[in-house]
Amino acid sequence: MPQKPDPEQPSGELTLRTLTMPRDVNNNGDIFGGWVLSQMDMAAGIVAAARAHGRVATVAIDAMQFIRPVRVGDVLCIYVKIAREGRTSMGLQIEAWVLRNRQANREKVTHGMFTFVAIDEDGKPRPLPEA
Repeated sequence: MPQKPDPEQPSGELTLRTLTMPRDVNNNGDIFGGWVLSQMDMAAGIVAAARAHGRVATVAIDAMQFIRPVRVGDVLCIYVKIAREGRTSMGLQIEAWVLRNRQANREKVTHGMFTFVAIDEDGKPRPLPEA
């Protein structure tokens, strides 16, 4: 029987880490969800481009859930893994975790599933190379 992942541990490869800053707050004083989403998209794009050996484009955000707020001064850590592959596209599972007050107290704050497609120089879908 396969083991379930530990819900207290990130799943995937640590792809991006950044410090949250006051310029990224919303009107409630927390980090704006759109900023977090953009960090997740950048991290997923890094993994997708490496797998595609070239250009990729985000074509869908299949699922997204904000679990906890992100605060100024948190270290945002984005973990990514390829969950599925098609002929030209791939689905990436993305988790955002924070280190509160730059300490070891890690909390999962957001997760989602993004779809990317490999594209050629003209922006047209192209097959993924062999794994």
